[in-house]
Amino acid sequence: MMILTLVAAIFLTVFSTTAPGSELVEIKLIEKLDETRSYCIDIKGYKERAKVNRGLQAHTCYSYQGQLGVDQAFDKDLVQFGKFYMPAFDVCMEAEKHSEGASLTLKDCNNKAVQKFVFTSKNQIRVFGKHDLCVAVESKKSRQGGGGLPPHLIRTLQLKNCSQTDFKYTAWKIK
Repeated sequence: MMILTLVAAIFLTVFSTTAPGSELVEIKLIEKLDETRSYCIDIKGYKERAKVNRGLQAHTCYSYQGQLGVDQAFDKDLVQFGKFYMPAFDVCMEAEKHSEGASLTLKDCNNKAVQKFVFTSKNQIRVFGKHDLCVAVESKKSRQGGGGLPPHLIRTLQLKNCSQTDFKYTAWKIK
């Protein structure tokens, strides 16, 4: 049994998606909109108890509390290569489909086109390929979440046509 455990540990170390010591970052909307603490890409649910199967949303960034929330933490090294990997949950961001209005979900990481994005020099997260689709925060009014003081705010996150969506809803930074 001990040898099997050792082999499993070696396998996980060699083939893990995140390199040891990789930096975790949040993906933060540049424009604060109606949230002074900013919006971050976030798993629906609460921190360690987030519900991976419910997908992604724009939510008040937790960094105002002094640290990143695990449900908002991405592997910086992989983001630079277009893979939005969340190591605490071992999942990657995935477009439901390559069309406007598609939601963003979380799935086991793979090399499918729906998991490939480009973080552009204009701070947009575009679907990889010839698509004019960006990860965007919904322009409609935010709704209150279940925590924080003042209450955390939430907005829908989806793919939008980059050239037809106000830049303030599509411009992100890695922090």
